[in-house]
Amino acid sequence: MTKLNLQASEYLYTYTHALEESSLCALEQRVLFGEESDNLVKSALNIEPSRSPFIKGKLSILFSGKSIQAIVEKVDQIELRDQTFKVLFVKINDLFTEQKIEFAEQRMIESEIGWNIIGKAKMKNPDILFGIVPYKGRWYFGIYKESEPVWLHHLKKPEEYSTAISTRLARAIVNIAVPDPSGVRVIDPCCGIGTVLVEALSMGIQIVGSDRNPLVVKGARKNINYFNYVGIVEVKDIVDEEGHYDVAIIDMPYNLYSKVTPEEQYSIIKHAKRIADRVVIITIEDMDEMIVMAGFTIVDRCVANKGKKALFSRQVIVCE
Repeated sequence: MTKLNLQASEYLYTYTHALEESSLCALEQRVLFGEESDNLVKSALNIEPSRSPFIKGKLSILFSGKSIQAIVEKVDQIELRDQTFKVLFVKINDLFTEQKIEFAEQRMIESEIGWNIIGKAKMKNPDILFGIVPYKGRWYFGIYKESEPVWLHHLKKPEEYSTAISTRLARAIVNIAVPDPSGVRVIDPCCGIGTVLVEALSMGIQIVGSDRNPLVVKGARKNINYFNYVGIVEVKDIVDEEGHYDVAIIDMPYNLYSKVTPEEQYSIIKHAKRIADRVVIITIEDMDEMIVMAGFTIVDRCVANKGKKALFSRQVIVCE
């Protein structure tokens, strides 16, 4: 018997999100994968599942078949030697309600597949977690990696700001702005206390921050250091920014909390066009006219609601 090479060429991503996050999640999916789906995305792209606040896990596909028996007949190619394993029926799938597989049958499926894998089963903390997922009339089997909610670790910062975006929203925005981080240079020129900076740095993205308010810059530096990340944050107005970047992320200052005139808002957008090829703008106001006047084309957008009743909404606008 030939030992199976446990390498995948396709991946199945399981998704979960609150109803009020549907628009934001769909935009992230469109940017990352070029398509949107309620709960499953199949792609040749290999993305770390913990990047997204909406991805529950990633199945690195090893086998597929029209039935469980077809999978069972293939898994005996797997020889794990000293490694332990567990088989998990992934509950996030696209089965209709009347097709749902009950708990007892899920366990039977896990056992049937597990008995045919050459290796030692271990229910807690196995070396390898295998997953089995029904999707679009086929069964998919592979190595399943569960997402780690990294952004949750960033909730408690030494410096807080009442109007700052949530870590969950910030993480999605970074993915929207930088779908492929390889060699991409990013700037957050209105960085506030650094919520976006922390999420981007946690993903290994090359990002620098700046803000014209010395107090918030001090807070951003403190927050970055608190999580043991290394990042540059300068006291600087976007007007004085001389560098050029692939992407800029701009959480627009709010009139209610910051004394920013429409002229100043337009200046921020205009200078963003000068320093970056692509810009993602987060705003609570309608700024489409300003964005177009500054020379941008709006290529995609979504609404990010805060709370189930959507009493407070931000627009996330992708500009090129």
